[in-house]
Amino acid sequence: MGVDYYKILQVDRNANDEELKKAYRKLAMKWHPDKNPNNKKEAEAKFKEISEAYEVLSDPQKRAVYDQYGEEGLKGQVPPPGAGGPGGHSFFSTGDGPTVFRFNPRNADDIFAEFFGFSSPFGGMGGSRSGGGGMRGGSMFSSGIFGDDLFGSFGEGEGGGSMNQPLRKAPPIENVLPCTLEELYKGTTKKMKISREIMDISGKTMMVEEILTIEIKPGWKKGTKITFPEKGNEQPGIIPADIVFIIDEKPHPVFKREGNDLVVTQKISSVEALTGYTVRLTTLDGRNLTIPINNVIHPEYEEVVPREGMPIPKDPTKKGNLRIKFNIKFPTRLTAEQKAGIKKFLPP
Repeated sequence: MGVDYYKILQVDRNANDEELKKAYRKLAMKWHPDKNPNNKKEAEAKFKEISEAYEVLSDPQKRAVYDQYGEEGLKGQVPPPGAGGPGGHSFFSTGDGPTVFRFNPRNADDIFAEFFGFSSPFGGMGGSRSGGGGMRGGSMFSSGIFGDDLFGSFGEGEGGGSMNQPLRKAPPIENVLPCTLEELYKGTTKKMKISREIMDISGKTMMVEEILTIEIKPGWKKGTKITFPEKGNEQPGIIPADIVFIIDEKPHPVFKREGNDLVVTQKISSVEALTGYTVRLTTLDGRNLTIPINNVIHPEYEEVVPREGMPIPKDPTKKGNLRIKFNIKFPTRLTAEQKAGIKKFLPP
């Protein structure tokens, strides 16, 4: 069946010229080998596929052949039916005998350079091409990605200098994302609707709405950041801002979080502190806990229940502890009789 150029460019079979340009621009910028130094071999292969697909689909003649006969017919690997006979004239005939249309893909760097007018899409200056088909004077991306800046570098011919001009990235757009302690305990999915400006190939902007899906994992803490790269407004000469959501924790009426532990404070009387007390709690996932305490409870006493705290993000099968503290209500006054009774029953 051969290669599916439409699938490679991620367009449908009725895509018009503007849609093809937009698709090529996005994918070529993403998969340029110099932008993928850690995965260069795969990037080179994808970059070549993307360039070949764009070259075919953006050319009406090549596209017509491809649509009718596929990649094999386009590249002359098989003579397509009806290709013409001796002396016959058809799309596949020169007039001197039966031939087939034969397509040889051009150099991917040439297509990339021509698409951007022989200048860097990242703001670099124009330059000449070497005879080998690549850009003379250095790579489109110079030495790749440095932090958040992409650098374009082009020579200016024999004996010429070069100019590096960074493309500025817009500062991140940060949004606080409040979550309940129950959501952070169990994990949840939140969907956020955003409006942003995007730019077509001609530079015109339009407003679009998009839904961002945020998967909150069990045990995530306040301050955790979820980043959606380059989802800000598109503007000429600027890399769109990242949209960042920062987890915040809503106050809980019962529990307080300390690291991976949950802390709860129980108010009890002095009699309960001395004679025993049973703690009854509903956990963040809806279970009922009954914890009898037979020890004497003093103001610094803390009951620790293992593995009833928050899930640990790196390993949600493990959990922190539940720590129970106590606020003991002592009487403000005692009669002489009560004092004598306490002295009688309590050791000095």
